[in-house]
Amino acid sequence: MDNWQSVSVFGLPAEKGRWFLIPLGSLILLCLGTVYSWSIFRKPLEDLFGISATQSLLPFTVLLVLYALLMPITGFYIDKIGVSKITAIGGVVTGIGYILSSFATNIILLTITYGVIAGAGVGIAYGVPLAVSAKWFPDRKGLAVGLTAIGFGLSPLVTAPLAKGLIEAFGVLPSFAILGISLTGIILVISITLKLPPVGWKPQNWTPKQIETSKNQRRQLLRSPSFYALWFCYTIGTFVGLSAIGISSPVAQEIIQLDATTAAITVSIFAVFNGIGRPLFGWLTDRLQPKGAAIISYVLILIASILMLSAGEGQALTYLVAFSLFWLCLGGWLAIAPTATLILFPPEDYAKNYGIVFTAYGAGALLGTLAIGQLRDLFGSYTYAFYPTAILAIIGIIIAQFKLRA
Repeated sequence: MDNWQSVSVFGLPAEKGRWFLIPLGSLILLCLGTVYSWSIFRKPLEDLFGISATQSLLPFTVLLVLYALLMPITGFYIDKIGVSKITAIGGVVTGIGYILSSFATNIILLTITYGVIAGAGVGIAYGVPLAVSAKWFPDRKGLAVGLTAIGFGLSPLVTAPLAKGLIEAFGVLPSFAILGISLTGIILVISITLKLPPVGWKPQNWTPKQIETSKNQRRQLLRSPSFYALWFCYTIGTFVGLSAIGISSPVAQEIIQLDATTAAITVSIFAVFNGIGRPLFGWLTDRLQPKGAAIISYVLILIASILMLSAGEGQALTYLVAFSLFWLCLGGWLAIAPTATLILFPPEDYAKNYGIVFTAYGAGALLGTLAIGQLRDLFGSYTYAFYPTAILAIIGIIIAQFKLRA
């Protein structure tokens, strides 16, 4: 279907109407991205349940793993069930998980309600706005996916101070219920507006590059060396980024000696960089190919790791610069990976393919959050967490340079 005017979005020609789907999808992801504010909950939960740093990361870790495992399954059902229904289901399951978390009496129950149930909901819904943007913007895939994903990254800018205020006013457990009810309502309303373009639709006056298309058509995901390179690169990026997100507030308080309020403010600041990283690295991936964007991210991670290895009490600027880079690069990988999937493999299979690629996110989340908590408990300081992040950045540069290519 080549006729642009024969397709409308929100009653407008597709050329204009499709742009409204980006902020709507981004708002859904902003709601789901409340999980990135977990570091705000950790200290109150450690005090409430009398648990260690490793234990307080358990619900967050399980959530990230479930989120990564469910997304591939969702990709196979988008066309059958429809984007609106899947988004609504994911939103309701997420909300139920949050609400049930308010009744948890120990960390095990909280891991089930928040980690398993809410994590499943996030996994069900997360990929849908990205798939919608990818389908409507084949001509600007990196930019569109990055702009949509910005909501997940920017979420702590809104939800971290919101969560802190709720915890101070109502306590940590009731805050889960308030967030769950609010986020579910927003997601359900927006889900009604989502739709995919008709089969065969493409933007007016746009033709895919014939060389790239023929190559994509021949390439199968699991038989391609580039898939495994992308998977390992994505795992490294999420290992580092999610580790940093999980310890941002504790590092500020324990190493830099900032108070809890200031630490919460820094998490909101970092969220801006997480959000910016998505369109920025989506744009870079479009122009420099996945290899170039990946190498840039790893160089920045290496710089951030070196900065934090020398950071100490009172060095707030060093902490701010380093963690801004960590969050920027995590946001970057949430754009590099889906854009690379569109570039390296058949775009018509994007939802399925990216679901498989996204399992790297779960691997990075599981390994990263558990390792960082263990290092803190073993050595008594989060400083030791930045040795593995530096080493992994170097490994990532090598993999990207020699294996991540079209």
